Amino acid sequence: MSGEVQKILKNADCVCFDVDSTVIQEEGIDELAKFCNKGAEVANLTTKAMTGTMTFQESLKMRLDIIQPTLTQIRDFLKTRPPTLTPGVKNLINLLHSRKIPVYLISGGFKCIIAPIAAQLNIPYDHIYANKLKFYYTGEHAGFDENAPTSRSGGKAVVIDLLKKQHNYKNVILIGDGATDLEASPPADGFIGYGGNVIRPTVQAKAKWFVTDFNEVIDVLNQ
Repeated sequence: MSGEVQKILKNADCVCFDVDSTVIQEEGIDELAKFCNKGAEVANLTTKAMTGTMTFQESLKMRLDIIQPTLTQIRDFLKTRPPTLTPGVKNLINLLHSRKIPVYLISGGFKCIIAPIAAQLNIPYDHIYANKLKFYYTGEHAGFDENAPTSRSGGKAVVIDLLKKQHNYKNVILIGDGATDLEASPPADGFIGYGGNVIRPTVQAKAKWFVTDFNEVIDVLNQ
């Protein structure tokens, strides 16, 4: 089973990564909630969203209604709590870039929080597909862009489908830890379940190839 995905990886013309608990060690929205002193309430909802017991958009709206992050809080959060890159991910992305394979970040998290991570990894800003927070001119929280595909259940599949149509990619690999990643293949041609930060039993059971270390992926690319 893993051999099938490894073959697609070796011929990949596009690699997409989930961000929270995959590219970074944390769940961005949980960290933001803690920073805004709403940690416990939000962590409970994140768990429900990841296990698929409520729609993603419902849980996103509920979490943001609890946190109500202002523009100032977001800026302070990024300065004082920068996310931690997962070991090996930078090497893997550098290797893909060295082979001219485009890399995209597709996340149910927030673009303003993911942008600095993308910059560290030399991923172009327009290769980030994530949710957009909205603010009033006073800087107060004004919700999120509900038209973004990543704000809805099944949104990652919509983004991958779009990328395939726009760029004619034939061998798209998606790497991620959660149920929302697993369900995006197809249209992703191959899915690699990642459990190096947190193991989600459904993903571990259903992914054809499940790794807990990005070096396992690097090794296959170097074979």
